[in-house]
Amino acid sequence: MPGKSETPNAARQVSDAPSPRRLLSSRKVYEGRIWDVVSDSFQLSEQGDELVRDYIDHPGAVAVLPMNDAGEVLLMKQYRHPVGMDLWEIPAGLLDIEGEDFVVGAARELAEEADLVAGTWNVLVDFFNSPGSSSEAIRIYLARDLTDVPHHELHVRTDEEAEIELHWTPLDLAVAAVLEGRLHNPSAVVGILAAAAARADGFEHLRPANAPWPAHPSQR
Repeated sequence: MPGKSETPNAARQVSDAPSPRRLLSSRKVYEGRIWDVVSDSFQLSEQGDELVRDYIDHPGAVAVLPMNDAGEVLLMKQYRHPVGMDLWEIPAGLLDIEGEDFVVGAARELAEEADLVAGTWNVLVDFFNSPGSSSEAIRIYLARDLTDVPHHELHVRTDEEAEIELHWTPLDLAVAAVLEGRLHNPSAVVGILAAAAARADGFEHLRPANAPWPAHPSQR
């Protein structure tokens, strides 16, 4: 029947999957400081027309939603020049150190941007930031059991990061800010809504920090 809800078993079958297509050529058309732009020529099928797509070749990134014992999440305000706005975000950074473990990268960003160390890590959600134009894959972790970075180990933030402001916000108020259109950073929006959903069962069904991440560029 139209509009009929899927059964739980059917819902579990909704899963993104690799879809190899015939690659005819691939060339780098721009080499940037952080990421490159490539141009691929491919076919959807053996008899299909040749298609050309340009996209950002991205190393991937991790983000961290820190949550304290009171159930508040840490948001940070940072200037983003491409959109000309101060955005409320969560700690995040590129996976641009070859061979670095994903969780180690996330812990580094948490320490550098939020001055925090986490004792408990879980995978909160994985997503592609803009799959029509970029290969960027992002993994968001939920970080709990937080302690402060020792003063002598604090990271010296520079450039835009020097202006970072940190603010603890009750999760429900963060959700409201998302739904009212007051937050726009994708990692913050996705992470906040995922945390609100995961809270329903006390975060019991979150994946472990070392869960496989086959969608990351290094794994494909």
